Amino acid sequence: MSGFFAKWRAYEGDINQKPVATNEYLPPLQSAVLGLQHVLAMFGATVLAPLLMGFDANLAIMMSGVCTILFFIMTGGRVPSYLGSSFAFIGVVAAATAHATGSGANPNLGVALGGIIACGILYALIGLVVMGAGTRWIEKLMPPVVTGAVVMIIGLNLAPVTVANVAGKPFELVMTLVTVLCMGAIAVFARGFFQRLLLLLGLGLAYALYALAANVFGFGAPIDFSVIGKAAWFGLPTFSTPVFDVNAMLIIAPVAFILVAENLGHIKAVGAMTGENLTPQLGKAFFADGVATTLSAGVGGTGMTTYGENIGVMAVTRVYSTIVFAIAGVFAILLGLSPKFGAMIQTIPSPVLTGASIVVFGLITIAGAKIWIDNRVDFSNNKNLMVAAITIILGTGNFGLMIGDFDLGGIGTATFAAIILHWIFSLRDDDTAK
Repeated sequence: MSGFFAKWRAYEGDINQKPVATNEYLPPLQSAVLGLQHVLAMFGATVLAPLLMGFDANLAIMMSGVCTILFFIMTGGRVPSYLGSSFAFIGVVAAATAHATGSGANPNLGVALGGIIACGILYALIGLVVMGAGTRWIEKLMPPVVTGAVVMIIGLNLAPVTVANVAGKPFELVMTLVTVLCMGAIAVFARGFFQRLLLLLGLGLAYALYALAANVFGFGAPIDFSVIGKAAWFGLPTFSTPVFDVNAMLIIAPVAFILVAENLGHIKAVGAMTGENLTPQLGKAFFADGVATTLSAGVGGTGMTTYGENIGVMAVTRVYSTIVFAIAGVFAILLGLSPKFGAMIQTIPSPVLTGASIVVFGLITIAGAKIWIDNRVDFSNNKNLMVAAITIILGTGNFGLMIGDFDLGGIGTATFAAIILHWIFSLRDDDTAK
C-alpha cells in the first residue's frame, strides 16, 4: 500500500525530450527557475482579482503562496497545481458589499470575508463527500451544459458595471481602450511563454503609457510615485477580520459549486497531459482548496482556486513536478512580504484596471463557451437549450432571488437555477428510458 505522500525520485534523461513526472525532481537551480516562472504566470491574475474586489493585493499574493504549499501538503504532493485568487468571487463580493469593482479599498471587506469563509467550508465539505462517494454524482449534478453556463455568467454579470469608474471621462475611456489593446496585442502577437503573461505584460505596458500621457504630457490625473519610495522593502501585509453576515454568506457560498467545476476541469486537464490518473485525488484536491480558501479569507485574503495559467506553463515546459509548485509558493510568500511591491500595485490607475477587467471578464465568458465546445454540448436538444438560455439571462440580468430578507444575487440564483432546471428537465429522459 502506498503512503500518503508521493515517493519522489531524481529526474533522469533529457528535459527537452522527456517530460518530468509529478513525482520527479530536478536540480535545485532548475527547480527554482521553474518555480519563479509559475509565480510570473499567476501574478497578473492573482494581483488583479483583489484589486477589483478592494482587497489587499500583497496579502493575496502572500496567501497564494501559503495556500499552494498547504495544497501540496494536503494532497500528498500528488497533484501539480498553483492556488491563486479566484475571479469567481468578484461578482458576488460586489453584490454582497455594494462595492464597485476597481474603485479602491472595499469598506465592507469583513462582510465579504465571512461569505468567502462560508464558501470555503462548503467547498471542503463537498471534498469530504467526494472522498467517500466518488465523483460521478458531481458530473451528473453539473454536466458541461451547466458548468459552461455558470462560468459564462461570472463574466457577463459584471459587464454592466465594468466601465462605471471611467464613464463620461474621455481621457480615462481612451486609456481603458489602450489597456485592452495592449493585452490583446500581446495575446495575439507574442509567442511562447510571453503570450501566457498577457495580463501581467499588458498591465505593465498600459501602466507605462498612462504614466507617459499623464505624468509627462499632462493628460489626466498623474500617478503619485512618491508612495513607492516611502514604503519599506519588507513588512507584513494588512490583515482583516471577517464579519459573518448571513445575507452575504448566502450570496457568496454558492461559488463553491463553480470552484468544484473549475477544479474538476483543471485536474482532468493535468491528468490528460501527464498521462496519470488523478481522478482518485479529486476529493483531496477539493478539500484542500476549500481549506485554503477558508484560511485565506480568515486573515483577509481572497478565495482560492487552481490556476489555469499554471496549467498552461506545464503544457509548455512539460515539467509536472509537484515540488516546483512548493518552491513557487515560497517565492510568492517573499513577494507578498514587501510593502514596496504593494505600494507599486496601489499606483495602478483606474482606467488601466478597467481595461484589464474588460479583458478578464470577457475571457471568463468565453471560457464558459469553450466548455460547451470542448464537450460538444448538443443545443438541438431542448433540455440543453433551455438550461443554458435561462441561466445566462438570469445571471446577466442580475436576477437576485429573494428568500425572506436574503438576496441570493444574480450569480447565486443563476447557479442554483441551472442545477435545478437540468435536474427537472432530465426527468423526461428517465421517463423515456422506462
